[in-house]
Amino acid sequence: MDEQLNQTINEVLRGNDEAFADIVTQFQNGVYHVCYRMLRNAEESEDVAQETFIRAYTKLDTFDQKRKFSTWIYRIATNLCIDYLRKKKPDYSLDATVPGTEGLDMYSQLASSDDGPDDELVTLETNDTVLDAIDQLSETYRSVIILRYLKELPLKEISEILDIPLGTVKTRVHRGREQLRKQLNDLNKGELL
Repeated sequence: MDEQLNQTINEVLRGNDEAFADIVTQFQNGVYHVCYRMLRNAEESEDVAQETFIRAYTKLDTFDQKRKFSTWIYRIATNLCIDYLRKKKPDYSLDATVPGTEGLDMYSQLASSDDGPDDELVTLETNDTVLDAIDQLSETYRSVIILRYLKELPLKEISEILDIPLGTVKTRVHRGREQLRKQLNDLNKGELL
């Protein structure tokens, strides 16, 4: 698979622009999901995902083919999302609600269960609560939590994507998890009062 991908990359580098469409096809879902998990907005995620592929195309000559392409392109996507959030920060409200249809689109990817409608509603509300709590994490912790638990990437790959030492990734995952746990505990206490 990597050998075929490297051949496609070499085709693009030799001037075959149409070969880049194969790369986009192979990675578009993964890149979009990384963007969506960080931005929680479909239109913004599509824009940043598109920008990711534009950036990857223009910088393809800098890609080291001894490394994993997915790590490289996810790093571009993550960095663009972080940049986007920084620029948008003054307009961004942590209390903003996600329109109902967008929230449902994300959950439609989950495997169906034999639970009844009430159980499914509780599950959706719980997932939404956890995603909202992740949104409230600082950018530092949000990116590692998303890459680790929602994208299920290994710590070493997260280290490469974010270009930070492995020890820093481990620390951020631990601290991010603790902040998330505290936020969820605070929410549960608030609901009980």
